[in-house]
Amino acid sequence: MAIDVPQLLKMSATQLDDLFKASPSGPIPDGQAKGTAIIAPGTVFSPEIAEFITFFVWQGKSFDGAKGVLINRTLPFGLKAIVAEVYKGNSWLDQKECIVLDYSKTSEVAKWIRDEIRQIGDRFYLGRVYWDSKPLIHFCLEFPQT
Repeated sequence: MAIDVPQLLKMSATQLDDLFKASPSGPIPDGQAKGTAIIAPGTVFSPEIAEFITFFVWQGKSFDGAKGVLINRTLPFGLKAIVAEVYKGNSWLDQKECIVLDYSKTSEVAKWIRDEIRQIGDRFYLGRVYWDSKPLIHFCLEFPQT
């Protein structure tokens, strides 16, 4: 059974971590992805918080897989800001391969941030955000079907 965003928003942090651990890294993505922040996972507030963040703060990420970079789309009008290097590496969660979104060398604003993603469906990724090596939140990325 395919997982979708509403199902992810209903999961607890532990369930999201278990799904992340059970998923392959998948290919480094290419193109524009719609992002959903998963804050207060498994609570009745999670969908409303995700909707608020998507509208006012963060819409997603645009990947250039060949160059190994991405740029975040922020604010209500999709301002392109905050670049990251993209490469495969070991996850801080379970030491298995994941796709690392590394801001340490590309952003003064977000240099303490590291995202990790793994593929959980066709053109669908689950991510974890770390702030200075401490887990912060989960998110997902949905790429349009080609």
